[in-house]
Amino acid sequence: MPQLNPAPWFAILLFSWLTFLTIIPTKVLNHISPNEPTPLTTEKHKAQPWDWPWQ
Repeated sequence: MPQLNPAPWFAILLFSWLTFLTIIPTKVLNHISPNEPTPLTTEKHKAQPWDWPWQ
């Protein structure tokens, strides 16, 4: 049964994964997000006490 011979199919699987692992990460890492995160400020916000009407 030739379809059970793993030699050519394993090589095809191995080469296709090596191709995907060399092409796709470079394309993903070269992608620039349109919404770059802005740095957070170190300014502290003053907490205001709440006036609860039911107390």
